[in-house]
Amino acid sequence: MYEPIRTKSVHRMADDDHAYPHRSREEELDIQLAGHLSALLAVTDELGDTEAGELIARQVARLRGAPPARHAGLSGSPTRDLHRKAHALAGRALVVAASRADTAAAILAAERMDAHTAALAGGPTLAAAGAP
Repeated sequence: MYEPIRTKSVHRMADDDHAYPHRSREEELDIQLAGHLSALLAVTDELGDTEAGELIARQVARLRGAPPARHAGLSGSPTRDLHRKAHALAGRALVVAASRADTAAAILAAERMDAHTAALAGGPTLAAAGAP
């Protein structure tokens, strides 16, 4: 009635798990948070905010174990667009930092969001985290 299967299955067997490297949830969140902060760093560097850039770079270095590559080129985007982009990136970083329970990164991201909100509103920007 049915012909027997003559080819190997394309599905993995349960005991094949050792053949693939796996990362923990915390490692995945570290990678994601470092990525969001690196993107925020690039926009922050383009905006010329050195103090905030240094704070973000320290967090990226802590997460990756190595200093981040700094943004070398300019996109030519208007400042307002850069602030919007930085606000969105800081928001993403805040969500990941909160789910990872990383207080330092969450505080930094929230402060960056506040600073970019103030810049978009035309008000004075907030002092960067850790500034005296």
